[in-house]
Amino acid sequence: MERQLLINKLFILLMLCSCQNLPVNETTDKSFIQNEPLQVKVEEINDDIFEENIPVNIWEIIKRNSSPQNQDINEEILLYMNIHLQDSEKFNKYLSDSYYFLYFVINELDNANLPHEFALIPYIESNYDPFSISSSGAVGMWQFMPRTGRLYNLDKTWWNEDRHDPFRSTSAAVGYIKYLYNRFDQDVLLTLAAYNAGPSLLDRRINKNLRKGYEKDFWSLELPSQTRNYIPKYLALKELIFNSEKYGVLLPDIPNKPVVHKISIPGQVEVLTLSEYLDMKPELLYKLNAGYTKWASAPKDESIFYIPTKEYEFFINDVNIFKESNQINWISHVVESGDSLWALASKYDTEVRIIKEINLLKKDILSIDDTLLIPLSKTKSNNFIPYEMHIVSEGDTLWQLSQKYNLSVSDLAKMNSIDERSYLKLGQQLTIGNKNIHRNIESKKRTILYSVKQGDNLYKISELFDVSIKSIKEINDFKDNKLMPGQIIKIAIRAF
Repeated sequence: MERQLLINKLFILLMLCSCQNLPVNETTDKSFIQNEPLQVKVEEINDDIFEENIPVNIWEIIKRNSSPQNQDINEEILLYMNIHLQDSEKFNKYLSDSYYFLYFVINELDNANLPHEFALIPYIESNYDPFSISSSGAVGMWQFMPRTGRLYNLDKTWWNEDRHDPFRSTSAAVGYIKYLYNRFDQDVLLTLAAYNAGPSLLDRRINKNLRKGYEKDFWSLELPSQTRNYIPKYLALKELIFNSEKYGVLLPDIPNKPVVHKISIPGQVEVLTLSEYLDMKPELLYKLNAGYTKWASAPKDESIFYIPTKEYEFFINDVNIFKESNQINWISHVVESGDSLWALASKYDTEVRIIKEINLLKKDILSIDDTLLIPLSKTKSNNFIPYEMHIVSEGDTLWQLSQKYNLSVSDLAKMNSIDERSYLKLGQQLTIGNKNIHRNIESKKRTILYSVKQGDNLYKISELFDVSIKSIKEINDFKDNKLMPGQIIKIAIRAF
């Protein structure tokens, strides 16, 4: 009898292991899998919705508060399941990318009385990458288009892009999903289809079926190929997570508790300065605060940041250097065609009088390619740092000048776009100023490919991706401004 039980157990174990190699076509598209794990976390929020006796793992919370997984596994769903199962380590990393955000997303969904399974949407949309930008201009973890973002109060300024903000965009996305969920009779698949294709298109396809006497469920609708693939991707992911043991999938350990803390800091804050104080990588701090698109937060009375909970102790001790306002005084601006003092004052939240005063301007006319110092606030506490120029004389070296002006050699070299080992030339002009402005995160970029649409021009594309026309022309080696529909061009977008 015992031998028979042992044989049965071995048989079940072999069956589970064999599930990891479901039949799959070798030509399967693997492009949607994201290979690199993110090492990032989420905001601290109230735990009202959770009881003490529930599991500590977030996956069990999602399973308990979702619709039943009663969908038949068709060939389309099976295809995407096999893509994930081909490399269990990559799939585990793929799921781990939500580590710092998933708890916040679940809480927002719960507060809106929505099924927790909608937390899987950012995996399909962006692999939980707040910096993600699609070729169509959709931005952030939830891939908001500009118009939808504006409808849900996601703002864009020179300093901020709320669609990149993982927390603000999540709150907006949950509001949008709730609207779609109610509009389509709380049908999860139709809600997902509307999120991908748009509610108006889905309404038209449903009405078309009703006129013909057909069913109006997702599988009966005639929809764009992208949307028809979207649902199987989602259902494949749900099946593997909800029945992980069946397929031998090891889910990453994501706790059902806050792993990120929200803090408020007086004044404007330079991101690199904050990351150095916290002794954490700036990439992590930017990932958690991806809404800040420049090297610092906006020049306001208060700056909101999200930091890992383990770093929060730096803000509750007596030596916290960020207890007082951390004013950043100025930024350099290279004058472009169309710039005016009034436009720059509005853009940088300052006054024309102050710009003229700092730059010793006698007239209101600006010269293209001139560099202006722009104060970042109207507050009286600003102590403007003078813009200095050093003319190289005989015997000058970068090291000697760094000592004279109390700068590091590397900062001085970066300010002037020269190599630290460069020899200086007599009469050469070197910029000496506030080193903070030269610690520019915008130098880190990622390149995407964009297919030119009918009616596109360089101006429209530069506005869509918030880059300069000059950068598009340089990376593509364009000699003129002509574009052709279907042409594939490169665009270097900011990674931070």
